[in-house]
Amino acid sequence: MNRQKIFKEIKIFAVMLLVIASLRSILYDWNDVPTGSMKPTIEEGDRVFVNKLSYDLKVPFTTYELTKWDDPKRGDIVVFFSPADGARLVKRVIGLPGDRIALRDNQLFVNGQAVAWKQVGNYSENKDAIVFEETLPRQPQPRVHKMMIIPDQPSPRSTYGPDIVPPGYYFVMGDNRDNSNDSRFIGMIERTRIVGRATAIAFSFDRNHYYIPRFSRWGHALH
Repeated sequence: MNRQKIFKEIKIFAVMLLVIASLRSILYDWNDVPTGSMKPTIEEGDRVFVNKLSYDLKVPFTTYELTKWDDPKRGDIVVFFSPADGARLVKRVIGLPGDRIALRDNQLFVNGQAVAWKQVGNYSENKDAIVFEETLPRQPQPRVHKMMIIPDQPSPRSTYGPDIVPPGYYFVMGDNRDNSNDSRFIGMIERTRIVGRATAIAFSFDRNHYYIPRFSRWGHALH
């Protein structure tokens, strides 16, 4: 095989990789979840699908918006670049621009109204953790999701605010309220930092048991 043909094949291969990477950058992606900040919804070892077209279309490999057709809603699970260190994080949208957010001993208040929550059990891997169903105000209907707290290990920010979300920003929190580095610590999240919405668990491996596949979680939709 002559050198010219080799270079031609390398060029074709490089173009294919660029096209695939570009499509992944603007359409769909996946995100590894290395921590338990979104328990019980998302576990360590889950890899989540990220729909990058949920809200807008961006220039490939950048956060520059070409066009926008929607904005994150309360209850959406979003992937974003942290304003603290640029790491990609996965959290739930709690406050929209203009919202007044506060917590009192983990009781969430949105615009002065207490958000309904009820205990539904204990977390399977830590019986000291209490799992709740929380009902976020949202149109056209409320969004119900699970979250948990650990009474014996409360977060230093289990009481917070009130704080008003500025225009163009969002307040996000982890579902594992006592173990999450979220807007209570890193601040509000600018709209342009949001990569997309996490819609499902692509696949999952149990890191505590030799990375055994957790097939029951594969393809599980996120709410």
